[in-house]
Amino acid sequence: MFCVPKYIFVTGGVISSVGKGTIAASLGKVLSVRGVKVDFLKIDPYVNVDAGTMNPYVHGEVYVTADGGETDLDLGWYERFTGITMSKLNNLTTGQVFSSVIEKERRGEYLGQCVQIIPHVTDEIKSRIRRVAERRGADVVIVEIGGTIGDIEGLPFYEAARQMRLEEETLFVHVALVIYHEPTREMKTKAFQHSLQELRRIGIQPDVIVARSPKMINEEVRRKLALFGTLPKEAVFCSYNVSPVYRLPLVLEEQGLGDYIAKKLGLPNNPDWSSWRRVVELYDRATDVVKIALCGKYTAMEDSYVSIREAIGHAAAHLGVRAELVMVEAEELEKDPTALDSLRDFDGILVAPGFGKRGTEGKIAAISFARRTGTPFMGICFGMQLAVVEFARNVLGLKDANSTELDPGTPHPVIDLLPEQRVISAMGGTMRLGEHEVVIREGTLAYRIYGSTSIRRRHRHRYEVNPDYWDQLREGGLVFSGFSADGRRVEVIELPGHPFFVASQFHPEFSSTVESPEPLFMAFVDAARRHRAERSAAVTSQALSG
Repeated sequence: MFCVPKYIFVTGGVISSVGKGTIAASLGKVLSVRGVKVDFLKIDPYVNVDAGTMNPYVHGEVYVTADGGETDLDLGWYERFTGITMSKLNNLTTGQVFSSVIEKERRGEYLGQCVQIIPHVTDEIKSRIRRVAERRGADVVIVEIGGTIGDIEGLPFYEAARQMRLEEETLFVHVALVIYHEPTREMKTKAFQHSLQELRRIGIQPDVIVARSPKMINEEVRRKLALFGTLPKEAVFCSYNVSPVYRLPLVLEEQGLGDYIAKKLGLPNNPDWSSWRRVVELYDRATDVVKIALCGKYTAMEDSYVSIREAIGHAAAHLGVRAELVMVEAEELEKDPTALDSLRDFDGILVAPGFGKRGTEGKIAAISFARRTGTPFMGICFGMQLAVVEFARNVLGLKDANSTELDPGTPHPVIDLLPEQRVISAMGGTMRLGEHEVVIREGTLAYRIYGSTSIRRRHRHRYEVNPDYWDQLREGGLVFSGFSADGRRVEVIELPGHPFFVASQFHPEFSSTVESPEPLFMAFVDAARRHRAERSAAVTSQALSG
């Protein structure tokens, strides 16, 4: 549409995790429905090269891109809202910037200059931002700067953004928290005001303000924010709590954000929200509930499993039900075996991905419960590997069967390191990553779910089902319904005769969007719905016969 791309910078103040990611994603949707070609860049000022080595408790889930990037979870929001496939280019860190600058210095590319933050580091940042615009020929690139204004590690990125104001057509959107003070029932703007002052101190004047608040701000708060932001009231908007989160673009549109940005940047302004409204209405129409247990080891932080949570929600909405997702701490199932009885309250059990030994026996116990009781079960990545361990122990009778990740001395290593991983010592970016072909066997449940013999899904793992045990596992009744393209790796397992027992080595959650739910989650939630109906019918029948 445009020869020269435009840039929208999203900055944040007061606290991190205030919702910049969903606001940036909403901006993308607001522009997309106007026919504007958008792309995204999430800037994370931490010194790590990527998110791959981080514990989910530190930074939430690691989102895997199709090209094998281990990135910030906000890229998931961008994909779920707009359907645009993200790549490694869409996540930029201090580690990447400094690594590139140092490599250039070592090659002599700076011709004897004293390498400094300005201009060398800021030039590298600006180059990376512009590279995103080139990736798909975007009309507008939405650049979200992580953290909060004033963070010392973020200063080079803010400076680069300030410089781009002089060089490109830009628009700055500042997002910060308006605190609702419960005792006085007042909305407090002072912290927001301080973040605006800090933003201006480093040379950036916002064009748009978005107040993040539990509920819609009133006119007095709006007037005050406009005054301290040196903006007209028409430039102040509010992102308040909504459910589902996919309603947020509509909320911002109704407040006039789309019209305001289109006017400021000279963009087309004939939005078509019809398909998006239909999707959001699916959530509104859902009446029946399915109760799903998500068994994991990072359950204290819901963002550890945000893509799984959303994928379940997508599937449920399209099936006309509402998913009640309950986090079940796997370690608690280890400490207190009687806690397994609580799983009887659920319509489906999902065992989540993860690494390391903590909580694994609890996950295995949950898998065993699902297998024995006929409760619909879904396992993802590590969840699939532990389902194989459980089957080997409790069906094949292979005592102490395990993964060599958890017990290097196990007598039955049914899960073992990928052969190519044996020579790798570095941790970051060295797993089997990104999108790979999965070949689905005809006549299996997986084939009925996908309706195809070939799909492509994203991966993130070092271990696999040990080929030395394939024959024993299959003879015992476990079905391998999906393989890697070369036939060397098991990708999907299932258990015939069970209402629903399917697990995948790949991560289906990264392929689900609100407009196009992932088929495996659709099948799992549908099985949970049927399981609930059958249990309800059995209870009713028992009551009538009594």
